[in-house]
Amino acid sequence: MVQGSGLSNVTDEWSLLDRARLGVKSAWGELLRLHQSRLTAMALLITGSGDSAKDIVQEVFTRLIRVEFQHRQGTLSGWLSTATWRLAVKEKDRTTKLSGLESFVEPFESESQLDTLIKDERSRQIAVAIRDLSNEHRECLILRFYGEHSYEEIAELTGVPLGTVKSRLFHAVKSCREILRRKGVLDSCI
Repeated sequence: MVQGSGLSNVTDEWSLLDRARLGVKSAWGELLRLHQSRLTAMALLITGSGDSAKDIVQEVFTRLIRVEFQHRQGTLSGWLSTATWRLAVKEKDRTTKLSGLESFVEPFESESQLDTLIKDERSRQIAVAIRDLSNEHRECLILRFYGEHSYEEIAELTGVPLGTVKSRLFHAVKSCREILRRKGVLDSCI
């Protein structure tokens, strides 16, 4: 579902950030090109709001310029995914509390928000299948495939045991496949 960043190694990501912080516009543009659409899709799947997703990603990139990293052992992509996930979950919780259950609006009610991020019908159907998962299953699936986190990282982020993460991912993928088969998006042999 999500393609890699296209950079040859982790060091390249960090040097690109260093150049962007020095004011090299092309480096900043490359960082946005590599990560913005994936992070926006991730935030949209969590919040259900295109406007919120764009705001969250803008905030993540603003924080990226200001944060002082103690070490660079991990990937910049991982930091961006984690920051996006945390802000999106916080925004989802905030808007759910504000709206109350009576006025809750299903995510993706407006197709134009989704269409700006997901171009083809198959991707749209996959997003709808992911949206229909339970929160726990959706969270693990988004962190794994959109956030590009390892099982261990997901366990740490969510505070659940590694075995639970693996189980949730297995069931999330299985449920998505069943939903997509019923809709005719996947062949029955997959």
